[in-house]
Amino acid sequence: MMIYRTAKLGFHFTVLDPDPDCGAAPLADVVQQGNLYDRDALTRLVKGCEVTTYDIEHCDTTVLAELEAQGHQILPSPRLLQTVQNKVLQKQLFLRHGLPVASFLDQDLADLAPSDFPVVQKLVTGGYDGRGVTILRGPRDRGLEGNTYLEAFVPFTKELGVMVARSSTGENVVYPVVEMLFDPQRHLCSEVLAPANLTPALETRARDLAVAVVEALDGVGVFGVEMFLTSGGDLLVNEVAPRPHNSGHYTMEACKVCQFENHLRAVAGLPLGLPGFFSPAAMVNLLGQGTGSTVLEGLELALAEPGFSLHLYGKRQCRPGRKMGHFTITAATPQRALESARRVNEAFQVTGA
Repeated sequence: MMIYRTAKLGFHFTVLDPDPDCGAAPLADVVQQGNLYDRDALTRLVKGCEVTTYDIEHCDTTVLAELEAQGHQILPSPRLLQTVQNKVLQKQLFLRHGLPVASFLDQDLADLAPSDFPVVQKLVTGGYDGRGVTILRGPRDRGLEGNTYLEAFVPFTKELGVMVARSSTGENVVYPVVEMLFDPQRHLCSEVLAPANLTPALETRARDLAVAVVEALDGVGVFGVEMFLTSGGDLLVNEVAPRPHNSGHYTMEACKVCQFENHLRAVAGLPLGLPGFFSPAAMVNLLGQGTGSTVLEGLELALAEPGFSLHLYGKRQCRPGRKMGHFTITAATPQRALESARRVNEAFQVTGA
């Protein structure tokens, strides 16, 4: 999607991916097959490009930091990425900057009393797309294995997302605040509603908090800032993604300058573009419904829906719960867009043959 929306600016793209048939392969100038923790592969990539960026946090930041120190331009900085990869370090940084986060629990899981539940257990590193997070509602619930930490359970009313683009000069561009709706079993985002139904004052607070998060990281590029809105009207920072984010995919249809374009503008040292938000939208993640070769069911009905735009990720093998793509529907109001999206989602599925 980054290549698709920014090739018009004249960039040439080299992609590193473990899969030679990755989604970017039809669009990239060069595809290098390699593991994102392979020192030699990362070194070849960085040395072959004027600017290196990434769209996933899970890569070897040690070699990237070494290459940055040698003068190669890697944005956002690998040092920033090292902080974001570790959720404890991430939250400690936010606390040092006076940013509100959910409380840590100092106790080990085995030391919790029944009255301490529910709690949220998270992997310190490696969690992604709903993996590495679980809500424990009592002492008998099975916890995660590995290096984890505990957070107080936040009874939030909404989970919000804000995309912020920041340049190397400190210029910020902020996209509309959206509401993220989650699959309660998989703990991953299933729908995004843009814009969120908030008062103007609360929207301003959320936007300002998102900018403060990115400035605390001294980030360059696009960042997805996730936050909780509590029943008391407080905002708490949950996590930040140092890259184009699922909660910002709607910007491709609903904004004049999407998150992907502003990300590459920022890392390339170009002026940022104003979002130019012009339509409410709903985005739905297409999750795999079976195992096998990818098959689309109900595509004709979906394409006939007014305001419908489809993005498939080129994944040839379907697995249950795997993100196979997404679609966006624009409409006169966010609620109409969501109603239309849910109607389509009942008939349109990605399954395995």
